[in-house]
Amino acid sequence: MEFLLDSALLGLEYALLALGVFITFRILNLPDLTVDGSFTLGMAVSTVFCAAGHPFAALLCAAAAGGLAGAVTAFLQTVCRIHPILAGILTMSGLYTVNITVLGGPNVSLLNDSKFFEQLGGEAAAVAAVTVVILLLVMAFFQTVGGLCIRAAGSNEDMVRASSINTTAVRFAALALANALVALSGGILAQCQGYGDVNAGSGMIVIGLASVIIGEVLCGRRGVKLGLVSAVLGSVVYRIILALALRYNLLSANALRLLSALIIAATLALPAASAAVRGRRARKENRTC
Repeated sequence: MEFLLDSALLGLEYALLALGVFITFRILNLPDLTVDGSFTLGMAVSTVFCAAGHPFAALLCAAAAGGLAGAVTAFLQTVCRIHPILAGILTMSGLYTVNITVLGGPNVSLLNDSKFFEQLGGEAAAVAAVTVVILLLVMAFFQTVGGLCIRAAGSNEDMVRASSINTTAVRFAALALANALVALSGGILAQCQGYGDVNAGSGMIVIGLASVIIGEVLCGRRGVKLGLVSAVLGSVVYRIILALALRYNLLSANALRLLSALIIAATLALPAASAAVRGRRARKENRTC
């Protein structure tokens, strides 16, 4: 039981990462590779502020820094007219230098510093509380006019633009919100694990996508509210799956990203495979008629 609880706690620490990826990948319908850089940026900012004795301000500043990184990507996409994937790659690449500059080195320890959860009833309770509060706030936001504009832009940006809605502002808001959540996840993880590492963000987009897709497999795709909840659930289940695979030697630690990639590829390919099967059945029925 303790093993499962530890895995679930780690999943909650990554849950806000999954929320951020869900916003860009499912709601905005846009691939955003800024995630790897903004996650580490949040970790770096949180580490520096926590080491200075400000653990709560560390989380707020981490989220603000992530939002700024998302705004840079939005600027490259909308003003500079750079392809969304390339814009994310450019921001992510530039953030590596920013992150190592903020940290002042490849990694910084927080073992002897005060953490935010030490004043909130323990690590598990604090992380769960923060995750639930942020989840509820994000769910409420997507019921507002601004949130509905983001949802509409993700469904049909041309229609939104024809309705005199500023799609540039919508893109800025969505990417800033998504990367703020991602950076906040990195900030939480830095304090919980007791150190910040400049290479910690590698592969975060894969982890986020795997969490989103596992959540959709469990809960289905039935609206934004359930989608946000399923992203959090998917993050927890994903971590439990990986922990079980390692505990019972089903996979080596080096194969975890391969497992994540296979999960994503198989799930994304499922609709096409289902359509192919239905088409083959229809052709057989036509021949028999």
